Amino acid sequence: MTARRRSFPFRTFFSELAGTALLLLVGLSVVIVMFGAGSPAARIVPGEAIRRAITGFLFGLTGAAIAVSPLGKASGAHINPAVSFGFWFAGKLNPEIFGVYVSAQLAGAILGCLPLLLWGRLGRSVIYGATVPGEGHGLAAAFAGEVLTTFAMITLLCVFLAFRNLRRFTPLLFPPLYSLMVAIEAPVSGTSTNPARSLGPAVVSGRWDGWWIYWTGPLLGAFLALLLFRAFARRIEVAKLYHFDTNPDRLYPVRRGKEPSRALARD
Repeated sequence: MTARRRSFPFRTFFSELAGTALLLLVGLSVVIVMFGAGSPAARIVPGEAIRRAITGFLFGLTGAAIAVSPLGKASGAHINPAVSFGFWFAGKLNPEIFGVYVSAQLAGAILGCLPLLLWGRLGRSVIYGATVPGEGHGLAAAFAGEVLTTFAMITLLCVFLAFRNLRRFTPLLFPPLYSLMVAIEAPVSGTSTNPARSLGPAVVSGRWDGWWIYWTGPLLGAFLALLLFRAFARRIEVAKLYHFDTNPDRLYPVRRGKEPSRALARD
């Protein structure tokens, strides 16, 4: 008998699209307000490192809010191709659903960045939050920065998601983690850790400096983290960052090469 054709997972697609769009719209608006030329934020918080820490915290808080929201309940709130790649590499996503996630995230990134044009001169002064190698730092340094920061993020995700007593706190990981990483590493590469986060502002600003860094760096960082911490990755039960036991998508297998159980197959 031929396998029953699966219907397209529209709920997953649109949840990832909307979640990624919200992440970039809110997060990059914070970047523009904090660092745009003429913004009062520089007078209120004169220390650049402190502003970077606040920006990273609010960016991470936005991602955490999406994870616990109904959008996160529907798709798992990956909102990052590197995270979806990690779940796929760990055997928690079928290849076809992995493609759905990434296409939704890239489309959402572009749609979420289009309203940033309304910031006008303030947004243009910081190229709408585009990630480019920092002044005085070469491509190699920016690439290494993306590898290391994504490695740290995926490693911590593996640890939190691997243990039931930790995994409910997974969204709380992002605000302090990105606060620290952005404060320290943003002058080197912009601290993307997310190809979709870099694609959106590159499209609206037209700045593609070192664009390949923001694909290869996060994907390599995710690959290395999963390679070194595969024992943790094996313990992950479902490809979500929150809402682990509610309405998991029927296309999330627990192990590579095996069909989801009947419990996981319910929509």
